[in-house]
Amino acid sequence: MSMITRTGTHPAVRADEQRSTSLLSTIVVLFKLRIVLLLVFASVGGALLGSHGRPTWGELGLLLLTGTMSAAGASALNQYIERNHDGLMKRTARRPLVTGEVDPRAALVIASGLVIGASAIALLAGNPSLAFWLALGAFIYVGIYTIWLKPRSVLNVVIGGAAGSAAVISGGAAVGQWADPGVLILAALLFTWSPMHFWSLALAYRKDYGRAGVPMLPVVSSANRAIFWMIAHALATGLFGLLLALHGALGGLYLAPVALATLWLVRESVGLITSYTAPRAMSVFKVSNIYLSVVLLAVTVVSVL
Repeated sequence: MSMITRTGTHPAVRADEQRSTSLLSTIVVLFKLRIVLLLVFASVGGALLGSHGRPTWGELGLLLLTGTMSAAGASALNQYIERNHDGLMKRTARRPLVTGEVDPRAALVIASGLVIGASAIALLAGNPSLAFWLALGAFIYVGIYTIWLKPRSVLNVVIGGAAGSAAVISGGAAVGQWADPGVLILAALLFTWSPMHFWSLALAYRKDYGRAGVPMLPVVSSANRAIFWMIAHALATGLFGLLLALHGALGGLYLAPVALATLWLVRESVGLITSYTAPRAMSVFKVSNIYLSVVLLAVTVVSVL
C-alpha cells in the first residue's frame, strides 16, 4: 500500500517542511531580519556615498557580514531584555522568547556573540573605524534605548534613532570615509526618520504600549501633540532627503523620485490632523518604510551609474 498522501507528499516530508518553515519564521522574528535588512541597506547607502559609488567588493563584503551580525545580535538582545513587556502587548505576544519557543539563555549567548563577533571581525580585517561604529550602534540600541530610555523617557525613540545613524556611518567607515558630507546627511535623515516612523506605529497601538507601560509620545501625550511632532520630523526627514541631491554622486536623477516620495510622506503625515484613526496611523508607518526604501534605492542606483 502506498504511503503517499492524496496530495502527493509523504507525511514525513511534509512535517520536515513545516519544521523548516517554523524555524525560518522564528529566526526572522527573533533577529528582526526585516529591520536588519533595512539597516544593512542604509549602511550600504553610506558606503556608496562615501566612495562615490565605487566601494570594493571586499569592503562591501565586510560591511554586509559585520553589519548583519551586529544588527541581528542587537535586535535579539532587545527582545531578550523586553520579553516580559512583549508578553503584555498583542503585537509582540507571539515572539519566540515570549512563547518559550526559544530558550532565553541561548538567545542571550548567541546575540552577544554576534555583536562582539562583528566588531572583532572588523578589527581583524584592519578597520577599527568600522568596528567602533558597529559597536556604538549596538550600544545605543541595546544600552541607551532598550535598557535606559525606552521604559523611562518620552525621548526614547528620539535618541534611540542614533542607532540607525550609526549604521549609515558604519557604511562610510567601511570605505574609509565615515565623515563624508553625504554620509552624515543620510545619517541625519535616519535620525529624524526613526521617531516619526515609530510614533506612527505607537499611534496605531496606543493601548498596547499603554498596557505595557512604555512611555511612547502618543501614549503620554494627546494624539494631536504626537501628530504635530511626527509632522515636524517628517519635514526634517524630507529636507535631508532633498539635500542629498547636492552630493556629487547623486544629482537630478536621484532628486526626482525622492521629491515625489517626500511629498507623499508629508501629505500622509499631515492627513492625520483631520483624520486620525489607527488604520490611518498604520498607513503612515508603512509609507515611512516606503519612503526610506525609495531614498536608499535611489542612492544605490544613481551612485553606481
